[in-house]
Amino acid sequence: MSGKSYTLPALRERLAALRAGGGRLVLTNGCFDLLHVGHVRYLQAARALGDLLVVGLNSDASVRAIKGPERPLVPQDERAEVLAALACVDGVVVFDEPTAEALVAALRPDVYVKGSDYTEATLPEARIVQAYGGAVHLMPVIPGVSTTALVERIRRSRADARG
Repeated sequence: MSGKSYTLPALRERLAALRAGGGRLVLTNGCFDLLHVGHVRYLQAARALGDLLVVGLNSDASVRAIKGPERPLVPQDERAEVLAALACVDGVVVFDEPTAEALVAALRPDVYVKGSDYTEATLPEARIVQAYGGAVHLMPVIPGVSTTALVERIRRSRADARG
């Protein structure tokens, strides 16, 4: 794994130094099962909102609970490695819960970023961020670009190939 992959205690230690220097933490989270152009653009835009971008990555068990028994397609260690390889990502931390509420409460990011397929009212983490005075930023998503759409396109093309 990369030097950008952290346990929660190690990440909190790194964030203490960031905050002591007046830096702004940006946090986002998700499954990031098959990395696609929507993910890359989203992460690059999120990174521009602060000094350090941390990605909370849903564990394999968490992805299964959210997406169903056929997911994830890529194991969590590989998903973490791919995310950590991106220049815009400063850190990756894996979490087991279905939402990032505990992660948000532990890290208290200055900016919490999610896709605009959410609203602040439907985003469980938003109330935590708002309670300590952080900002929630809803990033525009590219219509039709998702891991689910990619999987469906692959399934259709395999079905077409079989005739």
